[in-house]
Amino acid sequence: MLHYRKSTLIDAPVEVVWNFHERQDILERLTPPWQPVQVVRREGGLGVGAISEFRLFFGPIPLRWVAIHIECEPYSIFTDKQKEGPMAYWVHRHQFSPEAGKTRLTDRIEYGLPGGWLVERLLGWWVDAQLEQLFSYRHQVTQIECSRIGEET
Repeated sequence: MLHYRKSTLIDAPVEVVWNFHERQDILERLTPPWQPVQVVRREGGLGVGAISEFRLFFGPIPLRWVAIHIECEPYSIFTDKQKEGPMAYWVHRHQFSPEAGKTRLTDRIEYGLPGGWLVERLLGWWVDAQLEQLFSYRHQVTQIECSRIGEET
């Protein structure tokens, strides 16, 4: 099992950061423009049972990725788990913690690669590098958007 973690202090209250993640277009907004990903659907918001479906492109080959939300405590945490997709295992926890009037946004991912421990040893570093690019982008967008929204209120 491999692990990835990214944590950023967002300059906005928890309610603002949580509500930003509830936007209907959040998946499009948080997908980096350089990633070959298409958002197919998002149903159910952040609550338990919510579904997100993506089409990932590895060169000309499209792969379907479906994630279902398995945990939700409003203004605190929501967790999604891969139901169908390219990983052997994937659980992603999104945590929102108040910190001095701001929000500590932490993404924690536990994942496994198809092919087991040998493939994880060979490619885990590469997946972590991809996740770091993705979540650096996501946290930067969240910081910019939520700081702006916080200034408006």
